[in-house]
Amino acid sequence: AGYEDVADITEEFLKRRFIVAASGCSAMNIAMTKDEDGQNLYEKSPSHFDAGGLVNVGSCVSNSHITGAAIKIANIFAKRPLRGNYEEIADYIYNRVGAVGVAWGAMSQKAAAIAAGCWRLGIPVVVGPHGSKYRRMLLGDKDNEENWKVLNARDGETVYVGPAPEHMFYAAETKEEAIVLISKLVMRPNDTNKGRAVKLTHYIDLHKRHYGGMPDDLHLYVRRKQDIPFTMRDEVMTALEEKNWVEDHIGSPDPTLLDRMVRRRD
Repeated sequence: AGYEDVADITEEFLKRRFIVAASGCSAMNIAMTKDEDGQNLYEKSPSHFDAGGLVNVGSCVSNSHITGAAIKIANIFAKRPLRGNYEEIADYIYNRVGAVGVAWGAMSQKAAAIAAGCWRLGIPVVVGPHGSKYRRMLLGDKDNEENWKVLNARDGETVYVGPAPEHMFYAAETKEEAIVLISKLVMRPNDTNKGRAVKLTHYIDLHKRHYGGMPDDLHLYVRRKQDIPFTMRDEVMTALEEKNWVEDHIGSPDPTLLDRMVRRRD
């Protein structure tokens, strides 16, 4: 994997108004990759932590600031306490925060450890082909519905939510495979209709560009018709009908994997 790959992946998602935070070697690779005008992505993108922004947090060990941002979402928005509460924080991030980690290129043990720090917090990680040398992938079986059931925190019911996210640690062979996979791994059980439609727009568009056709697993991510991107409605409905899709088979609960988070009434 060439160092330009990191900048290419970054640029693709900056164009789509994702927030991108980079550290260590990846941050340096982005700086080293310049366009025909001699500018790198830091010079072309805003440096704020907001839609379309590119933030360089520093060295590779400063990566903790990136996972820290995900932790702060659970702490600030959901008022989840931080002290001695790792399990609840990871549960919140896994089910609600559409973040994906990327560690591209040669994989040191330090990079593998940083990746593990992401996925144990509930953030899926995509690595390059060298990542397979560690012989540890965390892959999901998207066709087994029993694997994708969560508790509804409102009433304790078990609900099928689809494979979102499908994998937690995945080695992609090419940057194109990584780009398409990242766009899929940002989906979460707690997505709103509008949020899921935006994510599906990116996933379908990138899949068409790099694979030449519609994804074959759309029926696992469209929960109801309101999830379908408006500009792709007819095309998506045709693909769903071929898979015998049933509306609302995939639920939209208040998702959790922890029984103690269920708000039961005595």
